[in-house]
Amino acid sequence: MFSITFSLFCVHAIRSLVRNKLRSVLAAIAIMIGIGAVVCVVAIGRAGSKRAEDALQSLGDNFVWIEAGSRAPSGVRTGSHGTTSLTVEDAQAIARDVPLIKRVTPNVDGRAQVVYGNRNWNTHWRGINQEYFDIRHWPVGRGAPFLEDDVAHVRSIVLLGQTVRQKLFGDEDPIGKVVRINEQLFTVTGVLAIKGQSAMGQDQDDTVILPWTTAQRKLRGKNQYWLDDILCSAAAPEALNPAIADVISLLRQRHHIRPGAEDDFNVRRPDEIIEAQIETSHTLETLLISIAAIALVVGGIGVMNVMLVSVTERTREIGVRLAVGATEKAVQLQFLGEAVMLTLFGGVFGVLLGGAGCFAIARILGWSVSVPPDALVIAPLCSIAVGLFFGFYPARVAARLDPIEALRHE
Repeated sequence: MFSITFSLFCVHAIRSLVRNKLRSVLAAIAIMIGIGAVVCVVAIGRAGSKRAEDALQSLGDNFVWIEAGSRAPSGVRTGSHGTTSLTVEDAQAIARDVPLIKRVTPNVDGRAQVVYGNRNWNTHWRGINQEYFDIRHWPVGRGAPFLEDDVAHVRSIVLLGQTVRQKLFGDEDPIGKVVRINEQLFTVTGVLAIKGQSAMGQDQDDTVILPWTTAQRKLRGKNQYWLDDILCSAAAPEALNPAIADVISLLRQRHHIRPGAEDDFNVRRPDEIIEAQIETSHTLETLLISIAAIALVVGGIGVMNVMLVSVTERTREIGVRLAVGATEKAVQLQFLGEAVMLTLFGGVFGVLLGGAGCFAIARILGWSVSVPPDALVIAPLCSIAVGLFFGFYPARVAARLDPIEALRHE
Protein backbone atom coordinates (compact mmCIF):
# COMPACT_ATOMS: atom_id res chain seq x y z
CA MET A 1 0.00 0.00 0.00
CA PHE A 2 2.79 2.37 0.92
CA SER A 3 4.67 1.67 -2.33
CA ILE A 4 1.53 2.41 -4.40
CA THR A 5 0.92 5.66 -2.52
CA PHE A 6 4.57 6.67 -2.89
CA SER A 7 4.53 5.89 -6.63
CA LEU A 8 1.41 7.99 -7.16
CA PHE A 9 2.99 10.76 -5.13
CA CYS A 10 6.12 10.72 -7.33
CA VAL A 11 4.07 10.63 -10.55
CA HIS A 12 2.02 13.61 -9.40
CA ALA A 13 5.17 15.54 -8.47
CA ILE A 14 6.76 14.83 -11.85
CA ARG A 15 3.60 15.93 -13.69
CA SER A 16 3.58 19.18 -11.75
CA LEU A 17 7.20 19.86 -12.68
CA VAL A 18 6.63 18.97 -16.33
CA ARG A 19 3.96 21.67 -16.61
CA ASN A 20 6.75 24.26 -16.55
CA LYS A 21 9.58 22.40 -18.25
CA LEU A 22 11.96 25.30 -18.84
CA ARG A 23 11.65 26.68 -15.32
CA SER A 24 12.12 23.24 -13.77
CA VAL A 25 15.10 22.45 -16.00
CA LEU A 26 16.86 25.74 -15.17
CA ALA A 27 16.39 25.14 -11.43
CA ALA A 28 17.66 21.54 -11.77
CA ILE A 29 20.71 22.74 -13.74
CA ALA A 30 21.77 24.93 -10.83
CA ILE A 31 21.67 21.91 -8.52
CA MET A 32 23.41 19.78 -11.16
CA ILE A 33 26.30 22.24 -11.44
CA GLY A 34 26.69 22.40 -7.66
CA ILE A 35 26.73 18.61 -7.24
CA GLY A 36 29.04 18.19 -10.27
CA ALA A 37 31.47 20.76 -8.84
CA VAL A 38 31.56 19.01 -5.46
CA VAL A 39 32.15 15.60 -7.09
CA CYS A 40 35.02 16.98 -9.22
CA VAL A 41 36.64 18.78 -6.30
CA VAL A 42 36.51 15.70 -4.07
CA ALA A 43 37.86 13.50 -6.88
CA ILE A 44 40.77 15.86 -7.61
CA GLY A 45 41.57 16.27 -3.92
CA ARG A 46 41.63 12.53 -3.33
CA ALA A 47 43.72 11.93 -6.46
CA GLY A 48 46.25 14.52 -5.29
CA SER A 49 46.36 13.02 -1.79
CA LYS A 50 46.75 9.53 -3.26
CA ARG A 51 49.72 10.65 -5.35
CA ALA A 52 51.36 12.21 -2.29
CA GLU A 53 50.65 9.11 -0.18
CA ASP A 54 52.12 6.89 -2.92
CA ALA A 55 55.20 9.12 -2.95
CA LEU A 56 55.43 8.75 0.83
CA GLN A 57 55.23 4.96 0.54
CA SER A 58 57.88 4.86 -2.20
CA LEU A 59 60.16 7.21 -0.30
CA GLY A 60 61.62 4.51 1.89
CA ASP A 61 61.62 2.71 5.20
CA ASN A 62 61.64 5.44 7.93
CA PHE A 63 63.99 7.36 5.68
CA VAL A 64 66.70 9.62 7.15
CA TRP A 65 68.87 11.57 4.72
CA ILE A 66 72.20 13.02 5.86
CA GLU A 67 73.72 15.50 3.39
CA ALA A 68 77.21 16.88 3.26
CA GLY A 69 77.30 20.65 3.63
CA SER A 70 75.36 22.96 5.90
CA ARG A 71 72.30 25.07 5.26
CA ALA A 72 72.23 28.83 5.24
CA PRO A 73 69.90 30.57 7.72
CA SER A 74 67.34 30.90 4.90
CA GLY A 75 67.32 27.11 4.53
CA VAL A 76 69.24 27.04 1.25
CA ARG A 77 71.65 24.14 1.04
CA THR A 78 75.30 25.01 0.35
CA GLY A 79 75.64 21.82 -1.71
CA SER A 80 77.22 18.42 -1.17
CA HIS A 81 79.18 17.94 -4.38
CA GLY A 82 82.70 19.05 -3.63
CA THR A 83 81.98 19.17 0.11
CA THR A 84 84.22 16.73 1.96
CA SER A 85 82.57 16.72 5.38
CA LEU A 86 81.08 13.19 5.15
CA THR A 87 83.19 10.04 4.91
CA VAL A 88 82.56 6.32 4.81
CA GLU A 89 83.89 6.17 8.38
CA ASP A 90 80.97 8.41 9.41
CA ALA A 91 78.54 5.95 7.81
CA GLN A 92 80.22 3.06 9.59
CA ALA A 93 80.10 4.93 12.91
CA ILE A 94 76.36 5.60 12.53
CA ALA A 95 75.68 1.93 11.80
CA ARG A 96 77.81 0.89 14.77
CA ASP A 97 76.97 3.52 17.42
CA VAL A 98 73.36 4.56 16.79
CA PRO A 99 71.11 1.60 17.69
CA LEU A 100 67.98 3.42 16.52
CA ILE A 101 69.35 3.28 12.96
CA LYS A 102 68.95 -0.21 11.47
CA ARG A 103 70.31 0.31 7.93
CA VAL A 104 72.95 2.61 6.47
CA THR A 105 74.38 3.12 3.00
CA PRO A 106 77.07 5.51 1.79
CA ASN A 107 75.96 7.51 -1.25
CA VAL A 108 77.88 9.19 -4.06
CA ASP A 109 76.12 10.46 -7.15
CA GLY A 110 76.41 12.58 -10.25
CA ARG A 111 75.46 12.73 -13.92
CA ALA A 112 77.07 10.93 -16.81
CA GLN A 113 76.56 9.85 -20.42
CA VAL A 114 75.63 6.16 -20.66
CA VAL A 115 76.39 4.53 -24.02
CA TYR A 116 75.29 1.23 -25.55
CA GLY A 117 76.07 0.58 -29.20
CA ASN A 118 74.95 3.62 -31.16
CA ARG A 119 72.56 4.80 -28.42
CA ASN A 120 73.41 7.10 -25.54
CA TRP A 121 71.53 8.80 -22.75
CA ASN A 122 72.53 11.41 -20.16
CA THR A 123 71.31 10.25 -16.79
CA HIS A 124 71.89 10.31 -13.05
CA TRP A 125 74.16 7.71 -11.47
CA ARG A 126 74.15 6.68 -7.83
CA GLY A 127 76.72 4.62 -5.92
CA ILE A 128 75.38 2.80 -2.86
CA ASN A 129 75.66 -0.51 -0.99
CA GLN A 130 73.25 -3.45 -0.79
CA GLU A 131 71.27 -1.85 2.09
CA TYR A 132 69.92 0.81 -0.28
CA PHE A 133 67.28 -1.47 -1.80
CA ASP A 134 65.67 -2.06 1.60
CA ILE A 135 66.03 1.55 2.73
CA ARG A 136 64.25 2.87 -0.37
CA HIS A 137 61.83 -0.06 -0.83
CA TRP A 138 63.17 -0.40 -4.35
CA PRO A 139 63.44 -4.02 -5.54
CA VAL A 140 65.07 -5.26 -8.73
CA GLY A 141 62.45 -6.10 -11.35
CA ARG A 142 64.71 -8.27 -13.55
CA GLY A 143 68.11 -9.76 -12.91
CA ALA A 144 69.72 -9.53 -9.49
CA PRO A 145 70.88 -6.78 -7.11
CA PHE A 146 74.54 -6.56 -6.26
CA LEU A 147 75.76 -7.99 -2.97
CA GLU A 148 78.16 -6.99 -0.21
CA ASP A 149 80.90 -8.94 -1.98
CA ASP A 150 80.41 -6.84 -5.14
CA VAL A 151 80.87 -3.67 -3.09
CA ALA A 152 83.96 -5.01 -1.33
CA HIS A 153 85.62 -6.10 -4.59
CA VAL A 154 84.75 -2.92 -6.54
CA ARG A 155 83.06 -4.86 -9.32
CA SER A 156 82.07 -3.01 -12.50
CA ILE A 157 78.39 -3.87 -12.49
CA VAL A 158 75.36 -1.64 -12.87
CA LEU A 159 71.58 -1.73 -12.45
CA LEU A 160 69.44 0.30 -14.84
CA GLY A 161 66.32 2.28 -14.08
CA GLN A 162 63.37 1.59 -16.35
CA THR A 163 63.73 4.88 -18.23
CA VAL A 164 67.40 4.27 -19.00
CA ARG A 165 66.68 0.68 -20.04
CA GLN A 166 64.03 1.89 -22.49
CA LYS A 167 66.24 4.63 -23.94
CA LEU A 168 69.28 2.39 -24.46
CA PHE A 169 67.82 -1.05 -25.16
CA GLY A 170 64.20 -0.63 -26.22
CA ASP A 171 62.73 -4.13 -26.33
CA GLU A 172 66.14 -5.82 -26.15
CA ASP A 173 67.07 -7.73 -22.98
CA PRO A 174 69.81 -5.69 -21.23
CA ILE A 175 70.91 -8.38 -18.75
CA GLY A 176 74.54 -9.32 -19.36
CA LYS A 177 75.15 -6.48 -21.84
CA VAL A 178 78.04 -4.05 -21.42
CA VAL A 179 77.47 -0.28 -21.27
CA ARG A 180 79.99 2.54 -21.15
CA ILE A 181 79.75 5.25 -18.50
CA ASN A 182 82.33 8.04 -18.70
CA GLU A 183 84.63 5.77 -20.74
CA GLN A 184 84.39 2.99 -18.13
CA LEU A 185 82.79 -0.36 -19.01
CA PHE A 186 80.09 -1.87 -16.81
CA THR A 187 78.08 -5.10 -17.05
CA VAL A 188 74.33 -4.77 -16.64
CA THR A 189 73.20 -7.29 -14.00
CA GLY A 190 69.65 -6.10 -13.42
CA VAL A 191 66.84 -3.67 -14.10
CA LEU A 192 65.16 -1.85 -11.22
CA ALA A 193 61.40 -2.07 -10.67
CA ILE A 194 59.39 0.93 -11.79
CA LYS A 195 59.51 3.65 -9.14
CA GLY A 196 57.64 6.49 -10.86
CA GLN A 197 57.86 10.20 -10.17
CA SER A 198 59.01 11.66 -6.89
CA ALA A 199 56.92 14.11 -4.87
CA MET A 200 58.76 16.89 -6.73
CA GLY A 201 57.83 15.45 -10.12
CA GLN A 202 61.26 14.01 -10.95
CA ASP A 203 61.55 10.74 -12.87
CA GLN A 204 63.12 8.37 -10.33
CA ASP A 205 63.52 5.68 -13.01
CA ASP A 206 65.95 7.87 -14.97
CA THR A 207 68.99 6.56 -13.08
CA VAL A 208 71.65 3.89 -12.92
CA ILE A 209 72.84 2.31 -9.68
CA LEU A 210 76.20 0.72 -8.95
CA PRO A 211 78.36 -0.18 -5.90
CA TRP A 212 79.52 2.97 -4.15
CA THR A 213 83.13 1.77 -4.14
CA THR A 214 83.03 1.33 -7.91
CA ALA A 215 81.37 4.71 -8.42
CA GLN A 216 83.86 6.42 -6.17
CA ARG A 217 86.95 5.00 -7.85
CA LYS A 218 85.86 4.78 -11.50
CA LEU A 219 83.41 7.64 -11.89
CA ARG A 220 84.28 10.08 -9.13
CA GLY A 221 88.05 9.87 -9.59
CA LYS A 222 91.17 9.03 -7.62
CA ASN A 223 91.83 10.39 -4.13
CA GLN A 224 88.22 11.55 -3.71
CA TYR A 225 86.94 9.43 -0.85
CA TRP A 226 84.25 11.74 0.55
CA LEU A 227 80.54 10.99 0.32
CA ASP A 228 77.72 13.16 -0.98
CA ASP A 229 75.18 11.68 1.42
CA ILE A 230 74.54 8.97 3.96
CA LEU A 231 71.14 7.32 3.64
CA CYS A 232 69.66 5.63 6.68
CA SER A 233 66.60 3.77 7.87
CA ALA A 234 65.35 4.21 11.43
CA ALA A 235 64.20 1.20 13.43
CA ALA A 236 60.59 2.46 13.66
CA PRO A 237 58.55 5.56 12.74
CA GLU A 238 58.52 6.74 16.35
CA ALA A 239 62.32 6.36 16.47
CA LEU A 240 62.92 8.85 13.65
CA ASN A 241 63.38 12.01 15.70
CA PRO A 242 65.45 10.38 18.50
CA ALA A 243 67.61 8.68 15.85
CA ILE A 244 68.20 12.00 14.09
CA ALA A 245 69.20 13.60 17.41
CA ASP A 246 71.68 10.76 18.05
CA VAL A 247 73.11 11.03 14.52
CA ILE A 248 73.61 14.79 14.86
CA SER A 249 75.30 14.37 18.23
CA LEU A 250 77.61 11.64 16.88
CA LEU A 251 78.61 13.53 13.73
CA ARG A 252 79.26 16.77 15.62
CA GLN A 253 81.53 14.82 17.94
CA ARG A 254 83.33 13.08 15.07
CA HIS A 255 83.76 16.33 13.13
CA HIS A 256 85.00 18.19 16.23
CA ILE A 257 82.33 20.89 15.94
CA ARG A 258 82.34 23.21 18.96
CA PRO A 259 79.12 24.03 20.84
CA GLY A 260 77.25 26.81 19.08
CA ALA A 261 79.14 26.33 15.81
CA GLU A 262 77.28 25.47 12.60
CA ASP A 263 77.11 21.85 11.45
CA ASP A 264 79.06 20.90 8.32
CA PHE A 265 76.24 18.50 7.42
CA ASN A 266 72.46 18.56 7.58
CA VAL A 267 69.88 15.89 8.31
CA ARG A 268 66.61 15.79 6.42
CA ARG A 269 63.34 13.91 6.78
CA PRO A 270 61.77 13.92 3.31
CA ASP A 271 58.61 12.32 4.71
CA GLU A 272 57.85 15.55 6.58
CA ILE A 273 57.73 17.43 3.27
CA ILE A 274 55.34 14.90 1.73
CA GLU A 275 53.17 14.75 4.87
CA ALA A 276 52.94 18.55 4.73
CA GLN A 277 51.84 18.24 1.09
CA ILE A 278 49.16 15.72 2.09
CA GLU A 279 47.90 18.00 4.87
CA THR A 280 47.88 20.96 2.49
CA SER A 281 45.97 18.87 -0.06
CA HIS A 282 43.32 17.97 2.53
CA THR A 283 42.99 21.61 3.62
CA LEU A 284 42.68 22.78 0.02
CA GLU A 285 40.10 20.05 -0.66
CA THR A 286 38.00 21.24 2.28
CA LEU A 287 38.25 24.84 1.08
CA LEU A 288 37.25 23.94 -2.47
CA ILE A 289 34.33 21.84 -1.26
CA SER A 290 33.13 24.84 0.76
CA ILE A 291 33.35 27.03 -2.35
CA ALA A 292 31.58 24.42 -4.48
CA ALA A 293 28.86 24.17 -1.82
CA ILE A 294 28.02 27.81 -2.52
CA ALA A 295 26.75 26.66 -5.92
CA LEU A 296 24.40 24.29 -4.10
CA VAL A 297 23.11 27.15 -1.93
CA VAL A 298 22.54 29.28 -5.04
CA GLY A 299 20.76 26.36 -6.69
CA GLY A 300 18.64 25.87 -3.58
CA ILE A 301 17.58 29.52 -3.65
CA GLY A 302 16.62 29.02 -7.29
CA VAL A 303 14.49 26.02 -6.32
CA MET A 304 12.81 28.11 -3.60
CA ASN A 305 11.97 30.83 -6.12
CA VAL A 306 10.57 28.27 -8.58
CA MET A 307 8.38 26.73 -5.88
CA LEU A 308 7.12 30.12 -4.67
CA VAL A 309 6.14 31.01 -8.24
CA SER A 310 4.45 27.62 -8.53
CA VAL A 311 2.47 28.25 -5.35
CA THR A 312 1.32 31.63 -6.69
CA GLU A 313 0.27 30.15 -10.03
CA ARG A 314 -1.57 27.23 -8.43
CA THR A 315 -3.29 29.13 -5.64
CA ARG A 316 -6.76 28.25 -6.95
CA GLU A 317 -5.77 24.56 -7.26
CA ILE A 318 -4.57 24.61 -3.65
CA GLY A 319 -7.84 26.25 -2.57
CA VAL A 320 -9.86 23.51 -4.27
CA ARG A 321 -7.83 20.78 -2.56
CA LEU A 322 -8.23 22.41 0.84
CA ALA A 323 -11.95 22.96 0.24
CA VAL A 324 -12.62 19.29 -0.54
CA GLY A 325 -10.90 18.12 2.62
CA ALA A 326 -7.15 18.00 1.99
CA THR A 327 -5.18 18.64 5.16
CA GLU A 328 -2.45 21.24 5.50
CA LYS A 329 0.05 18.41 5.98
CA ALA A 330 -0.97 16.78 2.66
CA VAL A 331 -0.57 20.05 0.75
CA GLN A 332 2.74 20.73 2.42
CA LEU A 333 4.03 17.24 1.57
CA GLN A 334 2.93 17.69 -2.05
CA PHE A 335 5.00 20.84 -2.61
CA LEU A 336 7.87 19.57 -0.49
CA GLY A 337 7.91 16.41 -2.62
CA GLU A 338 8.04 18.47 -5.81
CA ALA A 339 11.03 20.40 -4.48
CA VAL A 340 12.82 17.20 -3.48
CA MET A 341 12.08 15.59 -6.85
CA LEU A 342 13.47 18.66 -8.61
CA THR A 343 16.73 18.66 -6.63
CA LEU A 344 17.04 14.87 -6.85
CA PHE A 345 16.99 15.03 -10.64
CA GLY A 346 19.62 17.74 -10.47
CA GLY A 347 21.74 15.61 -8.11
CA VAL A 348 21.62 12.51 -10.33
CA PHE A 349 22.62 14.47 -13.41
CA GLY A 350 25.19 16.30 -11.28
CA VAL A 351 26.94 12.98 -10.57
CA LEU A 352 27.01 12.31 -14.32
CA LEU A 353 28.41 15.81 -14.93
CA GLY A 354 31.01 15.25 -12.20
CA GLY A 355 31.99 11.92 -13.79
CA ALA A 356 32.47 13.61 -17.16
CA GLY A 357 34.52 16.33 -15.46
CA CYS A 358 36.72 13.72 -13.73
CA PHE A 359 37.33 11.99 -17.06
CA ALA A 360 38.31 15.27 -18.72
CA ILE A 361 40.60 16.27 -15.85
CA ALA A 362 42.26 12.84 -15.87
CA ARG A 363 43.01 13.27 -19.59
CA ILE A 364 44.39 16.78 -19.11
CA LEU A 365 46.49 16.18 -15.96
CA GLY A 366 47.40 12.58 -16.66
CA TRP A 367 46.25 11.63 -13.15
CA SER A 368 44.13 8.70 -12.10
CA VAL A 369 40.99 10.70 -11.26
CA SER A 370 37.78 8.74 -10.73
CA VAL A 371 34.36 9.45 -9.28
CA PRO A 372 34.49 8.71 -5.52
CA PRO A 373 32.21 5.70 -4.82
CA ASP A 374 30.63 7.42 -1.84
CA ALA A 375 29.55 10.27 -4.16
CA LEU A 376 26.94 7.92 -5.62
CA VAL A 377 25.25 7.91 -2.21
CA ILE A 378 26.18 11.31 -0.79
CA ALA A 379 25.19 13.35 -3.88
CA PRO A 380 21.54 12.20 -3.92
CA LEU A 381 21.34 12.63 -0.14
CA CYS A 382 22.71 16.18 -0.42
CA SER A 383 20.20 16.88 -3.21
CA ILE A 384 17.33 15.64 -1.04
CA ALA A 385 18.57 17.73 1.89
CA VAL A 386 18.71 20.86 -0.31
CA GLY A 387 15.20 20.14 -1.56
CA LEU A 388 13.85 19.69 1.96
CA PHE A 389 15.57 22.81 3.29
CA PHE A 390 14.75 25.22 0.48
CA GLY A 391 11.37 23.67 -0.33
CA PHE A 392 10.04 23.87 3.20
CA TYR A 393 9.10 27.56 3.14
CA PRO A 394 7.16 27.46 -0.20
CA ALA A 395 5.41 24.25 0.94
CA ARG A 396 4.51 25.92 4.24
CA VAL A 397 3.13 28.97 2.40
CA ALA A 398 0.98 26.70 0.21
CA ALA A 399 -0.34 24.71 3.17
CA ARG A 400 -1.36 27.83 5.14
CA LEU A 401 -3.38 29.46 2.39
CA ASP A 402 -6.93 30.34 3.33
CA PRO A 403 -9.24 28.12 1.20
CA ILE A 404 -11.81 30.87 0.60
CA GLU A 405 -9.22 33.46 -0.41
CA ALA A 406 -7.44 30.84 -2.55
CA LEU A 407 -10.69 29.99 -4.44
CA ARG A 408 -11.24 33.70 -5.17
CA HIS A 409 -7.73 34.00 -6.66
CA GLU A 410 -7.64 34.60 -10.43
